[in-house]
Amino acid sequence: MNFIITVLLNIVFSWSINDYIIIDTIEFKVVKKGNSDRKYIWLHGDEQTAKMALEHHINRYGGTAFFIMNNLRDVEFHGGLIDPNRIFSSYGAKRNIHKYNPHWPATKKQQLLDGLNKDRPSFLKAIFPTNGGLLIALHNNYKGYNVHEEVAISDSISIKKDQNPRDFYLCTNREDFELLAKSPFNVVLQENSPKKDNGSLSWAAIDNNVRYINIETRLGWLSMQKRMLVYIEKNLQ
Repeated sequence: MNFIITVLLNIVFSWSINDYIIIDTIEFKVVKKGNSDRKYIWLHGDEQTAKMALEHHINRYGGTAFFIMNNLRDVEFHGGLIDPNRIFSSYGAKRNIHKYNPHWPATKKQQLLDGLNKDRPSFLKAIFPTNGGLLIALHNNYKGYNVHEEVAISDSISIKKDQNPRDFYLCTNREDFELLAKSPFNVVLQENSPKKDNGSLSWAAIDNNVRYINIETRLGWLSMQKRMLVYIEKNLQ
């Protein structure tokens, strides 16, 4: 009986919730387990397969994960909306604010952009790994988005004939790409900054010389996203 109770307690307390971090009003729960220096982030609240895959993976392998506190793709933002994966550059955030809130006066848009610009450096410092570590983002698609849409802006590609194009890695480091190209999964490399980025986290990672991988799979394909996570765990340092 004591053994069973101990096991149950270990399961219940296997998560270590350290803190919450915020960029402007957008809040993330920080979950850390074990001593791994690998970091993960889940950005879109409606992509529940990605959330489940990350919860499972970090509970088994450890690391630090950032979970957005939201259940929808877009988040509430000062009485309007914003896409949380379009705020990681000033140019991208400006376009994002206007796209979702075109009726706002210019003064309000500028004030809120200034707030994001102020918070962004400390937020990126918190989520970006140090000493060449790896940041992994998890996303799901359900409207036809696929790897072929990334080919034109990619520096190298490895697309497998037997793999669904909606399941793929997007990475920013060439050494990581070379290793992932040997995997059974699709992968594209984007290692150069665009002239006008859209504010996504991947472009911020490039600008800050951070190793970043996005694991993109179809919504509902939990086993696929788990396998892609495990491949990285076993093959990338």
